[in-house]
Amino acid sequence: MTGAELRGLLRDCLILWAVVGRVEVGDDGVTVTTAEGVFTVSAADSDLRPVRWFLQTPERRDAGRQPRAIPSIVALLSALRSATGGENGDRLRIGA
Repeated sequence: MTGAELRGLLRDCLILWAVVGRVEVGDDGVTVTTAEGVFTVSAADSDLRPVRWFLQTPERRDAGRQPRAIPSIVALLSALRSATGGENGDRLRIGA
């Protein structure tokens, strides 16, 4: 998944979760900025499998902890939704 693809996915997820935020691609991964703080998502190197992603949250950063290792994109989205205070996304949406 490219940085641009991940940026688009995370931007769409923020909308579904009703979280106001900004998503940007940077040198260290994709940065998600919300009222909860700055979150960084980066892809793991292939030699670290089954770890696929790393998620750095404001709480982990402030505590001096390493980013959380995450095994799948589904687990990443779930962790990010919880950390940003996003809604479950169980409401009906109809789009064009």
